[in-house]
Amino acid sequence: MSESLAAPMPQRVLYVVSLFPCWSETFIVREIEQLIARGVDIRVLSLKPPSEKLVQARAQALMGRVIGPRHWLHELPSVWREVRRQPAMLLGIVWQLCVGLWSQPLALGKSLIALWRSLAALPALREFDPQWIHAHWATYPSTMAWSLSRLLARPFSFTSHAHDIFVEDQLLRRKLADADLAVTISQYNVAYLGRWGAAALGDRLQVVHCGVDFSELAAHFDDRTAGRIVSVGRLDPIKGFHILIPALQQLLQRGVIFDCEVIGEGPQRAELEAARDRSGLTTRLHFPGAQPQERVRAELQSAAIVVMPSVRTREGNQDGIPVALMEAMASGAAVISTTVSGIPELIEHERDGLLVAPDDPLALADAIQRLLQDGALRRRLGEAARKRVQCEFDAHSEADRLLAQMASALARRAWERAQ
Repeated sequence: MSESLAAPMPQRVLYVVSLFPCWSETFIVREIEQLIARGVDIRVLSLKPPSEKLVQARAQALMGRVIGPRHWLHELPSVWREVRRQPAMLLGIVWQLCVGLWSQPLALGKSLIALWRSLAALPALREFDPQWIHAHWATYPSTMAWSLSRLLARPFSFTSHAHDIFVEDQLLRRKLADADLAVTISQYNVAYLGRWGAAALGDRLQVVHCGVDFSELAAHFDDRTAGRIVSVGRLDPIKGFHILIPALQQLLQRGVIFDCEVIGEGPQRAELEAARDRSGLTTRLHFPGAQPQERVRAELQSAAIVVMPSVRTREGNQDGIPVALMEAMASGAAVISTTVSGIPELIEHERDGLLVAPDDPLALADAIQRLLQDGALRRRLGEAARKRVQCEFDAHSEADRLLAQMASALARRAWERAQ
């Protein structure tokens, strides 16, 4: 549509997230930073109070823009004023939440709590007067973006990633139909969203990658530590670290010299540490927990190879396109991952890295051994990997893409209202 080419960018955007700051969601911080650098005023509505023990410095710098929940007694007057202000609208929202989520009592409960907190934040949100509302995750953050869109009469969009569509369905058909813009992070997800009628969205459904900032990731090709294997991610079943352990055990039995560090925290820690010790890897495999971003970057830049053994769980949960994998490639690392979800959109096998089938420790061990023992291959794949991420996953260009899509949607909305 020609009007979108000259459409003005939104100048005030509200981001809705479940928790800010969140150690595992540095990609949201990066996206917000890029929009601010383009002159967009941002506020962040965090639906949970701060709880992270480790706060990255870049997230801390944004805390002055965050609107978060208070004790419910302090929120009560604001909520009551909003109930009196728009009773019919609120009743309709609560009704649709109950009808759509009655079979998911936990999701319904979280959504109602989030709605209370959103209502309490409305005075501050009205003062900010956002021109656009955007949420990350297709679960209750986007449900609140949808609700606030109705309460504030503002357009909204949301980005879907992984578990929020692979495992969850929280009013997804309704939100896709009502969103002025639906964003997702891979073509794989575009196809997956077809089960909720996404094919009918046309230009309202767009792929915008979670990009990386190359100003922070200098290329390192030769000055890497021999035998050093690094992986970064939440200690969660979808990351496949339970597959990495038997793969490393294979390498140990073959006499391959290596040292491996898995950076991250999560519910599988005790299970993974026990499996490591049973496998005789106590001195070879380390779980240092969550680390500051500076330490993570240093590890990605010094590792001989970076491995992300993602799998698809029995429940259907799986990775999207891991940002840590993009960052490793941007630093010039040779990477190994699996054919799960959108990962093949990031890595072309034998060109930008190596891909193996998920849940195959032997194939993973073979790939790791091959890369550890072939320096020329590591160099070739590392150079190609950095170029691939520069072309398709750069945070600057992806922010431009997101803003352009918002502007296009605003122009489309104005055109439709004028008809």
